[in-house]
Amino acid sequence: MQTALQSPFKDSSEGREADAILRSCVHCGFCLAACPTYRLLGDELDSPRGRIYLIKQLLEGQAVGAPTQLHLDRCLTCRACETACPSGVRYGRLLDIGRGLVEQRVPRGADQRLERWLLRRLVAEPRRFGLAVALGRALAPLLPRRLTARLPLRQAAPPWPKPQAAGRRMLALAGCAQSVATPATNAAAARVLARFGIELIEAPAAGCCGALDYHLGAHDAGLARARRNIDAWWPYLQQGAETIVMTASGCGAMVREYGLLLAQDPAYADKAERVAGATRDLGEVLLAEDRSPFAGIGAGRRIAFHAPCTLTHWQKASAAVETVLREADFELTPVVDSHLCCGSAGSYSILQPELAQRLRDDKLTALTAGEPEVIVTANIGCQLHLQRVSEVPVRHWIELLEASSSSRRRDQKSRGDCRKPGRRDGNPVTHGSARR
Repeated sequence: MQTALQSPFKDSSEGREADAILRSCVHCGFCLAACPTYRLLGDELDSPRGRIYLIKQLLEGQAVGAPTQLHLDRCLTCRACETACPSGVRYGRLLDIGRGLVEQRVPRGADQRLERWLLRRLVAEPRRFGLAVALGRALAPLLPRRLTARLPLRQAAPPWPKPQAAGRRMLALAGCAQSVATPATNAAAARVLARFGIELIEAPAAGCCGALDYHLGAHDAGLARARRNIDAWWPYLQQGAETIVMTASGCGAMVREYGLLLAQDPAYADKAERVAGATRDLGEVLLAEDRSPFAGIGAGRRIAFHAPCTLTHWQKASAAVETVLREADFELTPVVDSHLCCGSAGSYSILQPELAQRLRDDKLTALTAGEPEVIVTANIGCQLHLQRVSEVPVRHWIELLEASSSSRRRDQKSRGDCRKPGRRDGNPVTHGSARR
């Protein structure tokens, strides 16, 4: 694609980066079939190729207004188009740049500004979010259904394992909305990792990964959160923590881009690169361990796995989770169009409710077609979005793995079964290999 960027864009680092991305697009249109909003609306301006043209027009000095902002807002940032693109166009990064520039030039109405401000000030702050959830539950009989439907289900978390005096240590993200909405997730992850002699620790000073701010166009606020997390994690990495384990794929996708986002910050560029390089999704972490103790725990259980876009298209790591579940003998039911977004997409389900609901309905139809007993996923946003209307229970996959493992151990203990958990019928299980 030929470009002719105008000042001040052609002289800025973001402008030059956007120019390189634009030039890599060859107008082929492969992205259209992969785009959920184009499939729903049939408008090319609601496709990656159409949005690329809109951003190009902005950078070339043409006026932009509310229509441009609307088409960019409607993008889920699922990045399915990047998976489909034969030219490797970094559309997600281009969209972030475009949204940030449009946000500076097109004023929003008071209602939109208030809605986005509340999202960033409440959901991204666990203490405030926790108070809001508690208040919502207390006042639920008085509130309209559209509000109470968004309250997360009450969830009891299993106890964390006792700290180890010595051994391997990994970091978890503590200050996330997940800690309020689904507190069982990190607790279950800690219990599973303890089976491998790994202590999962949470750095108290860490908070929201910054994705909510950044993808709503508040780039400075998002990067400030990134710097705070780097400062919180850095001493632990210096003291030998192996990995930053992400149990929410949306957060993992953001943290893995810290190096890119802070590349122009001389005080944080190197640290951000190391933090990004040390970040792994929980499925990737377990894939590197000897998983034989979990063999057989899922035998006879049919489950559907919803692979979040941030795991599939951003991190390219959905296969790791599927491998762990299959090796534990869970039967994964087939899911048609598994690459398509469920409509959660961070704040999208709140800001674009009609499109999000249509996408969720389609996704639940695909997920339940194989008659699973439970749906599992790897991201808090997807979990809550699907959970609101699903008749089939929706859980984080690590909770299912931990609960099934604990149930088998209790059964063995009650029977006085002395066999090692990695053996069935007296024969060693060999399909899980140690890769430390």
